[in-house]
Amino acid sequence: MSRSATSREAESAKNGARTAYLVLGMHRSGTSAITQLLSLAGAELPQNVMPGDEHNAQGYFEPWRIAIFNDERLRAAGSAWDDVFAYPCPAVTEDQAADWRTRAASLFEDEFAGRRHPLMKDPRVTVLLPFWRGVFDDLGVAARCVTPVRHPLAVAGSLARRDNFPIEKSLLLWSAYMLAAEAYSRDLPRAFVAYDQVLADWRGEVARVEAAHGAPLPKLDKRAERAIDAALTPELRHNSAQGELEGFGWAGEIAAAVYDWFAAAARDEAPERSALDAAAAALAARRAEFGMLVSPVARDLDAARSEALSLRQSLAWERRELEVLKARLDEVQRDWWRQKGVMDEAEWTLDRVLER
Repeated sequence: MSRSATSREAESAKNGARTAYLVLGMHRSGTSAITQLLSLAGAELPQNVMPGDEHNAQGYFEPWRIAIFNDERLRAAGSAWDDVFAYPCPAVTEDQAADWRTRAASLFEDEFAGRRHPLMKDPRVTVLLPFWRGVFDDLGVAARCVTPVRHPLAVAGSLARRDNFPIEKSLLLWSAYMLAAEAYSRDLPRAFVAYDQVLADWRGEVARVEAAHGAPLPKLDKRAERAIDAALTPELRHNSAQGELEGFGWAGEIAAAVYDWFAAAARDEAPERSALDAAAAALAARRAEFGMLVSPVARDLDAARSEALSLRQSLAWERRELEVLKARLDEVQRDWWRQKGVMDEAEWTLDRVLER
């Protein structure tokens, strides 16, 4: 952390300004668990949180409206969340940039209104961090970062199970996101925490986070500790790392170099950034060779996924509406038969009276 970042953080705290907690890193790398920990310790989740599913039963803890916005922003720049060349940050034209920042600021304020310690976790923010830092500057929001470090083969196993991604693609994605997390947060208060170590001894990792941030978590009391103990269980470790990264060609070589750096940083060592610079250069070289063939395909596939999801949601809504209308029709029919029974009974009674 730079001295200027430290002084800005201290000044923000002194003035009672808002400070956001940003959980950076690759999808399926432990970002949800870290976000749950921070939220239980007093950082504040957004209004609209993505629910859990069969891939993450405890929940994703991410603002789904911001995630959708970030997908749109990536596509506008010809990229997507699963574009292995999404680092460096995909740029839009200067004419478009102001509008995107205005929209992002409005959305952030909608989701985090009144929150002094907003907690934002969406892995897409990692590769879009230069953009979001501009938004935070516009809003006067400071930032502290936490990046979980999980073995890339464990991440690849999770992505293979959820998205059917080839291992090599997942390794490159992990590398791109982690390179972005490090490069874009260098002048911010930040901490790198080993995901497995968080599950084994979260108190020790939280102490490291607080030391790196130069500030305590907002509300880490005994009640919060009990809640975190209950939440962070070994069952969260769904995939373990197996095999050597170097066995996966140049994608594995890049991932191995990046992982070695982050594993050392998570042990509070001070690894040389030259290894990351070399990995970034290798990724850039591959991008120059065939990035123009990969990124547009990733963008178009993401657009198709988004459209399919929208159609499914629309069909689900229409199905629910039809079920409501059918229930109302059934109730009308039942009421009609009840009234008909009353009228038939009254008519029968009248006939009997007239017969007398």
